Amino acid sequence: MKNILVTGGCGFIGANFIRYMLEESGFTGRIVNADKLTYAGNPENLTDIALKSSTRYIFEKADICDAKTMSAIFDTYDIDTICHFAAESHVDRSIAEPDAFMRTNIIGTFNLLELAKSRKDKLNLFHHVSTDEVYGSLGEQGFFTERTPYDPSSPYSASKASSDHIVRAYSRTYALPVTISNCSNNYGPYQFPEKLIPLVLLNALDGKSLPVYGKGENVRDWLYVKDHCIAIRTIMQNGTRGETYNVGGRCEKKNIEVVETICDVLDELVPAQASRRGLITFVKDRPGHDLRYAIDCSKLETELGWKPQESFETGIRKTILWYLKNSEWVERIRSGEYQSWILRQYA
Repeated sequence: MKNILVTGGCGFIGANFIRYMLEESGFTGRIVNADKLTYAGNPENLTDIALKSSTRYIFEKADICDAKTMSAIFDTYDIDTICHFAAESHVDRSIAEPDAFMRTNIIGTFNLLELAKSRKDKLNLFHHVSTDEVYGSLGEQGFFTERTPYDPSSPYSASKASSDHIVRAYSRTYALPVTISNCSNNYGPYQFPEKLIPLVLLNALDGKSLPVYGKGENVRDWLYVKDHCIAIRTIMQNGTRGETYNVGGRCEKKNIEVVETICDVLDELVPAQASRRGLITFVKDRPGHDLRYAIDCSKLETELGWKPQESFETGIRKTILWYLKNSEWVERIRSGEYQSWILRQYA
């Protein structure tokens, strides 16, 4: 891997992955970050990387649905590896506006596969980053494995399931070297504040209500973002081509437990007059809300030797401390100021 194209690299997981690859992984090549800069894509997430690694990190404002622009990027930078993060990823938004999810997650992935196929002679790998939500919902027992049938519940998960199938089909039909990873819920630095953990964290700091769907009984497996980045690097380097690997944190938590933990850690670090648990408000559940996700990542652990390093307790504390130390970043995101900066820079 000499020239890696990372799609969606200004987003939460993509930016953390680029940071890890250039600063900690031992990778010595070049990364080209192609990002459309939608509301959740923020090049500020990588400003210091751009300064420190100017010869090894390149940013291109580009839409993966624009085949002509993406083709030029492939040729200009002699791309030999793709790590595909770019996606619309918020379930609530997919329920309200599903069209963007179908376009980016399905058509965008198809475009990238076509470009990779036309350059197969120089292609090392197409790695596709997906989600455990493609598997649907679990009851109180059991785990998702790589052989679990797909059963998506939302427009978001359906679009990701479709993209997984297309990637797998290109591997089988055209002998394209691919790997796929399906991960559980990520959390950590640089996550956009619409997602559960940063939303609750920032609302709690402001003394605002903390909305929790239903009774907070829905269960998710939580994965610290750096552990996910290490897993992706491990799969890209050592994974069997054509295979899928589940990535989980072995940290199952009910949503109400997550919210209460955030309140308790904040009460310790930034004491308030009353416990922040009093801000919790239960709201009407969203349509098609899956009850439980739980990942069996033993294939990744056994075959490739990866294990998550962070427990939920250590990871959530690191996450909260990062947001407390980066209040200026938070305010620019919440105010929309970063979008104005993007327009000035990339108009």
